[in-house]
Amino acid sequence: MPEAREAWRKSSFCGNETECVEVALGGGRVRARDSTDQAGAELAFSAAAWRAFIAAVVCGELEVS
Repeated sequence: MPEAREAWRKSSFCGNETECVEVALGGGRVRARDSTDQAGAELAFSAAAWRAFIAAVVCGELEVS
């Protein structure tokens, strides 16, 4: 766990309040969680891995529902 907690931000693509993703940026990494279960599990990615994931989504390489 980081010493100082990064601020969580909700996805701008959140269409309804029950299916949202939040991300926190800092320390060279990106953390992601389900906004409806803030005490639940988090996924952590390196900044480079997160950029590659976002690029794949934007380019249509991944199916997004």
